Amino acid sequence: MQVILTQDVDNLGNAHEEVKVRDGYGRNFLIPQGLAVVANPSNRKIAAEGAKQSVRRREKLMTSLQSVVKQFEGKVIKIGAKTGQSDKIFGSITNIQMAEAIKRQLGIDLERKQITVPDDIRSLGAYVAKVALHREVVIDVNFEVEDEK
Repeated sequence: MQVILTQDVDNLGNAHEEVKVRDGYGRNFLIPQGLAVVANPSNRKIAAEGAKQSVRRREKLMTSLQSVVKQFEGKVIKIGAKTGQSDKIFGSITNIQMAEAIKRQLGIDLERKQITVPDDIRSLGAYVAKVALHREVVIDVNFEVEDEK
């Protein structure tokens, strides 16, 4: 069965793509859930127009993301943490603290899910975190953990 996806479906394809699936999967899951429509001539035309519009939207999004990437270039995010006598911090640095520090210092509002910090940051020093601005745009952000006095 040929179907046209209306949304991105994991392990199958992206929106506006025509894919071949088993009849039962298409009829019983994809179409009732609104994830796909049957591939007929009228739906193919609609999908082609939707694909053109999504390409334009994607180009616009990528240009706006480039300005955000430039804001991160050369910047080091400072995060304060309470420490003991041997420069070990109490607890660890999380992606929530990182998101708050980025918002406070650069004015960029990120969700915590977009930020991946290295495991077990329990001492002062410089580290690198990954920030996923988009599924295709992942950047490295330098940050320092400093003593908060």
